[in-house]
Amino acid sequence: MSEDVIVQTRALSKVYRDFWGRQKVRALKALDLEVRRGEVLGLLGPNGSGKTTTIKLILGLLFPTAGEALVFGKRATDVSKNERIGYLPEESYLYRFLNAEETLDFYARLFDMPPATRQERVDSLIKQVGLDQARKRQLQEYSKGMTRRIGLAQALINNPDLILLDEPTSGLDPIGTREMKDMILRLKDEGKTVVMCSHLLADVQDVCDRIAILHQGELKELGRVDTLLTVADVTQIRARGLSADCQNEIRDVISRHQGELLDMANPTTTLEELFLSIVRDSEARPGRRAKVEQPADPSAAD
Repeated sequence: MSEDVIVQTRALSKVYRDFWGRQKVRALKALDLEVRRGEVLGLLGPNGSGKTTTIKLILGLLFPTAGEALVFGKRATDVSKNERIGYLPEESYLYRFLNAEETLDFYARLFDMPPATRQERVDSLIKQVGLDQARKRQLQEYSKGMTRRIGLAQALINNPDLILLDEPTSGLDPIGTREMKDMILRLKDEGKTVVMCSHLLADVQDVCDRIAILHQGELKELGRVDTLLTVADVTQIRARGLSADCQNEIRDVISRHQGELLDMANPTTTLEELFLSIVRDSEARPGRRAKVEQPADPSAAD
């Protein structure tokens, strides 16, 4: 196993059985996968496709029915590897009567951190996940989004080399979702390896270097996001300030070369970008309505 390969699975399979040992569900079928150092890999698929099962097999929380999973060159069942791993489950199970500082301090103690290091790490993570104003509030008073934030901080308390995130943006509003994705990208810039699973396509597309698409426990596609999303037989041209005559000339050129013009129109932004732009403008100029550029109405010239 190469040093650049952090996680490797070989024909990894998992079958859930009933009380009598009969096969109930085949959750994962012969998964072959490699996760390289410093990359963000997205496990993508509908509910029940095997994403969470894969995460739990990597963590050693489940035993495989067949095949094996290696993490840092060790079998996934070797608990010594876990000191280098951070894990954010789909549902965070935290002590709800503790506040943010007490929660992170508790988990830091589990890693035998010295008091000074522990205090510095707790303070830094609380600020990093945007909970500085709520650090003294008990977790039972937290919203779902705030719980996800403190859950991520808990996953990072040991400064792990490998971070496993199960539906990291679950329960977050658009601003929280964008901040969570920005934090994942910062972890990548720090050289961390991230494996995240989600069924939200936009989240995976925005932060992942490669994606593995699972369906009914089988690996259906694996590759770089930019490569998989590229439509090879379509050429996109973007320009600004073209007159109507110029656009007509472009249409004629495409036609002369036996091409087919699929679309020539103004580009659109995404709903996420529009929403964040309006919120930022509102914060910068409170009390004023955000100004959004509207495309010119073609019928106005008639």
